[in-house]
Amino acid sequence: MKTGFFLPQLGPVADPRTIIKVAKRAEELGYDGLWVTERLLWPVNPQTSYYGGPIPDVYKRVFDPIETLTFAAAHTTRVSLGTSVLDIPFYNPVLLARRLTTLDQLSNGRLKVGFGLGWSKDENDATGTSLKGRGKRADEFLKVVKAIWTTDPVEFHGRYFQLPKSIIQPKPVQKPHPPIYMAAFAPLAMKRAATFADAWMPVGVSVDQLTSMSIQVKGMVKSAGRDPAALKIAARYNIDVRPQPLGKERNFCSGSLEQIKEDIRAVKDAKPDELIIDPTFSADSQTEEGFLRYLEQVREMV
Repeated sequence: MKTGFFLPQLGPVADPRTIIKVAKRAEELGYDGLWVTERLLWPVNPQTSYYGGPIPDVYKRVFDPIETLTFAAAHTTRVSLGTSVLDIPFYNPVLLARRLTTLDQLSNGRLKVGFGLGWSKDENDATGTSLKGRGKRADEFLKVVKAIWTTDPVEFHGRYFQLPKSIIQPKPVQKPHPPIYMAAFAPLAMKRAATFADAWMPVGVSVDQLTSMSIQVKGMVKSAGRDPAALKIAARYNIDVRPQPLGKERNFCSGSLEQIKEDIRAVKDAKPDELIIDPTFSADSQTEEGFLRYLEQVREMV
């Protein structure tokens, strides 16, 4: 099982010096991947709740995901560099394909591209996009990106995107293209992952959900005419470390270090291909010292 850790890209801890320290130390400790997320803005009067609650304060300060990974690539040599996730509606596929190709080239083939559809109406309003029709647009978006990465000359004429027959170079180092990860929970989104992705990326699910949903998405892969073994499972968890153990009603991967260690052990027993840990929402991770401490502690757990 490969293990990834998030870079200090959000909140008070986010600054170039800390990003370098965490990236280098993660590589020294033997982590397989470094990851970032995407948050465009922190609405003062949000139109969409954050999974039923307020939007976390750490989203007030966010470094761009692609530029952060490019910066980390310049200070590392081995560790992979992943997005969890880029929100498809915010982007033009031709421009994004070029940016991601550049990152894959500059990092010598270390990019992993996680995609999602987003959830914030405020962010969609700011980018001139809509929550409606996201799925069909995303399907076409992924086709364009894959075509650019694998074809020369490339041409695409669809409902949402037009690309005249063109030569677009360079191509990514990784062949046929950088691995595509997709965060998906709803049936249609999971079907999209089964059709287009190299890895399915559930976030924060219980072990039982991880097991049952993995079986479900693998079945969708087979129905799409692909080899189910070709789809990897990359489970991501946001840890919330507390000084004292929490009771039975605690959220998964929250509580004392020992409780979180037990949860991670249970996830490992479920045998995902990859485990990705994000410490951003733990109180102590808002300092460089705390973030680096979690980096060390999680490595010991896994």
